[in-house]
Amino acid sequence: MNLTSELESNPVIKKLEESHLSGLEKAEEHHGQLCLTLSADSLPACAKLFRDDPELNFNFLSDVTCVDRFPHEPRFEIVYRLRSIPKGDELQIVVRIPGAAARVESLVPLWPAANAFEREVHDLFGVDFQGHPNPARILLPEDWEGHPLRKDYPLEGYR
Repeated sequence: MNLTSELESNPVIKKLEESHLSGLEKAEEHHGQLCLTLSADSLPACAKLFRDDPELNFNFLSDVTCVDRFPHEPRFEIVYRLRSIPKGDELQIVVRIPGAAARVESLVPLWPAANAFEREVHDLFGVDFQGHPNPARILLPEDWEGHPLRKDYPLEGYR
C-alpha cells in the first residue's frame, strides 16, 4: 500500500507493519484522526494488537456502528471507534463486508462494551457477529421482520 510519509510515521501503522499482520486495505487521516480500513479476517488480531500493545493502548471501545452502502458491494461498512484513555488518541477502524455474507468476528472478548453495540447493529442492519455471547435482538421485538436501517427495507414495513 502506498502511504504518505506522514502516515508511514504514524505509530499505529508502524506497529501494524512490525507485527506483520496483513489486512490493511487503506489508511487515511480525517480531521486529524487516523482511519484504517481492514479486512474482516484481520480484524480480531489487529484489534488485539491495538488494545494490548503498551505504546498504542487503545483500551476503550467507544462505538460500533454500520453504514449500508446499498446497492454497492461490499454493502456494509462496520465502523469501530477506539480510544486510548491514557494517551488521548483516537482510531477509527472500518471493515467492509458483503451483503450476502454480512458477518464479522465479535470483539466482545476484547472489549465487553462491544456487546450492546454489536447487538444493535445486528438488530438494525442484520450483520451477524460470529462468537457473540448473546446475539438476541436488543431494540426490536423478537418477532420483528427484517432490519429497518437497511436501505432496501420497505418504508412501511413488511405486510
